[in-house]
Amino acid sequence: MASHYETIRTELDEHGVLTLTLTRPEIMNAFNLRMMHELVDAFDKSDRDDGVRAVVMTGEGRAFCAGADLSSGEDTFDYERRQDAPTARPSAKPMARWITAPSRFAMAAGA
Repeated sequence: MASHYETIRTELDEHGVLTLTLTRPEIMNAFNLRMMHELVDAFDKSDRDDGVRAVVMTGEGRAFCAGADLSSGEDTFDYERRQDAPTARPSAKPMARWITAPSRFAMAAGA
């Protein structure tokens, strides 16, 4: 399940365990729109791959995820004004078994 992502890394081992790692440690893996799209893509690919038996999700560095990336200031949650607003919702397909492995902090993303 090789894919090129900027904000996540995926690794499938010989036992069918896919490790999905958030890779923005310099900002505690803050969640942004690119990460959302990459996660949805990785989720969809893992769901279609019969070789994936389980998914472990973790974060690189000292935090799992700091929550929403607030670097856009007041536009962070104003999707009408943002140029990078999401255009589609993730699908609600069944997925492989999930295990989360937070490293220290895990905050919520959303409004």
